Amino acid sequence: MFNYVIDDELVLKLLMPEHARQMFALVERSRLRLRQWLPWVDGVTEQAHIASFIQNAVKQGSENGGFTAGLWVRDELAGIIGYHQIDWQSRSVGIGYWLGEGYEGHGYMTSACRAFIDYALLEMELNRIEIRCATGNKASRAIPERLGFVFEGVLRQAEKLPGGYVNHAVYGLLRSEWKLLG
Repeated sequence: MFNYVIDDELVLKLLMPEHARQMFALVERSRLRLRQWLPWVDGVTEQAHIASFIQNAVKQGSENGGFTAGLWVRDELAGIIGYHQIDWQSRSVGIGYWLGEGYEGHGYMTSACRAFIDYALLEMELNRIEIRCATGNKASRAIPERLGFVFEGVLRQAEKLPGGYVNHAVYGLLRSEWKLLG
């Protein structure tokens, strides 16, 4: 089971069914900010929706397709990070993430991404990691830029959000590049 202690403050724990209540509460507290960048937020209206998401994440993990973890800051759920479906043929994966209200600006997600990158490239021996985020989401874009990802381009109108379509910035990192950074 993935359980990664980053420091005295931050721990990554595999997302499990018993976390549904805390995750739903975090989404509720952060709803206005999250809905600006995440298309699923308006559809999460009860804890059962989160429970279903977690169940699917656990299933994906059990099928070796990637996993999802919670970021726990001083024993409080602060956000979520996960691998999208792993492409074992091409040895590549995408990483998605979000932080709840009040946890931004402390470096938590950068640290979590660094741990997920290490795990994917060094433990799972994948070759490529991709991060996509809305071009207007400067906080989210700063993470791959800070971690040495290469900006590969823009996908036009890649996602429909409550405010309309947004373009996605695409960032990629290769295993050979990460070793050079380490």
